Amino acid sequence: MGKWIKRIFLGLAALLGLLVLLFIGSIIIDALFGPKTADFTNSSYVNSAGETSLGYLAEPEGPGPHPAVLLLHEWWGLNEGITVLADALAQEGYVVFAPDMYRGRVTSQIPRALYLRLSTPEEQVKNDIDAALAHLMTLPAVDTTRIASMGFCFGGGHSLMLGLRQTENVPLTILYYGDVVTDIDLLEPLMDSRGVLGVFGEEDQQIFVEDVLEFESALNTLDIPNEITIYPGVGHAFINEENFNQEGTAGEAWQQAIDFLARNFKGESS
Repeated sequence: MGKWIKRIFLGLAALLGLLVLLFIGSIIIDALFGPKTADFTNSSYVNSAGETSLGYLAEPEGPGPHPAVLLLHEWWGLNEGITVLADALAQEGYVVFAPDMYRGRVTSQIPRALYLRLSTPEEQVKNDIDAALAHLMTLPAVDTTRIASMGFCFGGGHSLMLGLRQTENVPLTILYYGDVVTDIDLLEPLMDSRGVLGVFGEEDQQIFVEDVLEFESALNTLDIPNEITIYPGVGHAFINEENFNQEGTAGEAWQQAIDFLARNFKGESS
């Protein structure tokens, strides 16, 4: 009996070791042969380390000044999808800058996305976002009194954190299924903002409905203007570059941001 237990244990250990090797191998292969951030960028900015980081800039027609959006990418990094959304926002009349928060790394594979998400220091990301905002504010076509932060998933949580750090420079905060803050004391800086838009999925297994409702309640307690929507029948990351402009839940959720921006920055809904 003891021998069989030992064999089962050794077999499980070997299987676990194989899975770890496959996980690490997929990360290495993707890093060597996968997509590169430079494939999707057309601009740059100086990050918090004083180094040049890449970004994607989309601008509307006309000299401006235009309202602007700092667009923060998901855990994949700055990929083609975020550039498509940036272009769509520019067509609505906004200068859009999407900074690379991974300093040159991007992926389409879950193992490496998880690695990038966990291995990139949070303080570095926050500081780089602050640097990207400062860069956006220097662009001649930007009206610096009308800037919004907007992000998805990983970027959604950082959009909220940016709104808390720099309410005076970012009067509007938009987050799509990003990490929320439920501590009323921590949310107090948003009392000076013009509002928060939060979009979530009822079946999300990363951002739970209970936390979203607590977030909404805290905003209401502080009388912070907000529009929090939990869409039924969808989970995490339900909007992408292929469905944001289609009929259905994704299209409706995207339109919420367009209307929210227009009401606050243009004085009208689209």
